[in-house]
Amino acid sequence: MSLPAGINSTRLQRLIELAREEDLEARGDITSQVADLTGPAAARIVARRPCVVAGMAVAPEILRAYDTRLLLRGKRAQDGQRFEQPGDALGELHGPLGTLLACERTLLNFLQRMSGVATLTRRFVDAVAGTGAKIYDTRKTVPGWRDLDKYAVRCGGGYNHRLGLHDAILIKDNHLAGIPAERLAAAVFGMLNRAAELSPPPSFVEVEVDTPQQLEELLKVVGIDVILLDNFTPPQMAQAVARRDELGLRGKVELEASGGIDLAAARAIAETGIERLAIGALTHSAPAVDIALERII
Repeated sequence: MSLPAGINSTRLQRLIELAREEDLEARGDITSQVADLTGPAAARIVARRPCVVAGMAVAPEILRAYDTRLLLRGKRAQDGQRFEQPGDALGELHGPLGTLLACERTLLNFLQRMSGVATLTRRFVDAVAGTGAKIYDTRKTVPGWRDLDKYAVRCGGGYNHRLGLHDAILIKDNHLAGIPAERLAAAVFGMLNRAAELSPPPSFVEVEVDTPQQLEELLKVVGIDVILLDNFTPPQMAQAVARRDELGLRGKVELEASGGIDLAAARAIAETGIERLAIGALTHSAPAVDIALERII
């Protein structure tokens, strides 16, 4: 089975091997050794609370790293699927008992983390449903886990912001520090001229603003795809949308809200008319889903 788009196989294998090594070291599973566990076994992967599943697509790669005889059989959950009833089975794992138990925690760690991100993302997506706004992640991911974190966001119905520093341009406040607002348009225009020389070109160009005055200046600059409104209040966001639309830039420049957005505030922000909510909490604060392995044979 091929991996989902956006998950680099080499990086995934390194991550799985690191997880395996830190658990087994050179001695292996010494509990299973003293218990003398032999013979075939089977276990259900069970969600103990409602969730959106993510990680089943990479589960076979994890199992293969422990034992090629470990297999998921029968009906299994699909990534992005919502489970409402605690105790729902996500799939069945079959294979030798010793290696099944050895891989248990690593497998569950991946599933719990990824399903937690997908579940929290879906809560934000549901919160803004019907407004036209989209939920985006950020680069606030666990080191080494970016491919998986961002895949989990997609499983939850969200969208990926830039993947890293390499694929898109985001000119932030630290890039613009010391530039007066009246010179901001000229400074950014110069940056965009240099960006035009990049090959391949960036997937998009985004610029962060902290004040309505900075926004006014940037709306003069041709070539910006997204303007990030950092810590704007909802009334300020609504004014920004109105000003953008007044200048005939709807459909040409999108507006993105950022800055500590939580579930309680998401709906009101989306109703201002902005197109994007960038939420670091999707990947830096998602609680893991309680998923267990329950032996049946």
